[in-house]
Amino acid sequence: MILVKSGREIESMRKAGRIAALALIEGGKLARPGVTTKQIDDAIRRLIQRHGASPSFLGYRGYPASCNTSVNEEVIHGIPSRRRVLQEGDIVSIDVGACFEGFHGDTAATFAVGTVSEKARRLIGVARECFFRGAARAVSGARVSEISAAIQDYAQSNGCDVVRDWTGHGVGRSLHEDPEVPNFSDGKRGSRLLPGMTLAIEPMIAAGRGKTEVLRDNWTVVTADGSLAAHYEHTVLVMAGEPELLTLTEGSV
Repeated sequence: MILVKSGREIESMRKAGRIAALALIEGGKLARPGVTTKQIDDAIRRLIQRHGASPSFLGYRGYPASCNTSVNEEVIHGIPSRRRVLQEGDIVSIDVGACFEGFHGDTAATFAVGTVSEKARRLIGVARECFFRGAARAVSGARVSEISAAIQDYAQSNGCDVVRDWTGHGVGRSLHEDPEVPNFSDGKRGSRLLPGMTLAIEPMIAAGRGKTEVLRDNWTVVTADGSLAAHYEHTVLVMAGEPELLTLTEGSV
């Protein structure tokens, strides 16, 4: 069931979204050589809690950390670890959720660690632009399929592929709500968008093929061909006109 948020609920989501945005910025500052992904996770958890919120991911379906840190060929759900030290030339996707007043803000971005290859830098840019191409279609009266098609078209026109096994989603009181928001066109029109709907639009883009596998930890999703992957996400409020990005704030990438 697709939930349309009231004015009061949207205000709570704005607060949750801002906290999530600040946490992502904090994590991004630590994306440099020699830093462990656990250090990033610890910093994000502290910031979220300092703002009176709770990490959406911690304990969710048994997940053991406050954020996802997915490095290089890892697409999503990478588990932070003291043993995973970021290296010069890596790229790391950081995915953050914050719950405040019972509502979730969900956001992600991919960061360059030191100096990265032109291929990696370009992939990060494609993933980011895919999001904004898709989000521009998130207006009242449009269909979810219009978001999906815009993402897929931009990715593939730039020599990249979209991940099909994992999708964006509605978000609100629950971290994952209806509707699904695929990053590809499946030939279906999808749900019609109404003012007050809140969506986590999150292109997951591969430099090679978009087919994925899940590692033995039962969380980490990687590209099957080992190609680099990038991830970009915001929580989006559907409006009659231009959508509002609830997890975009000053300093966001």
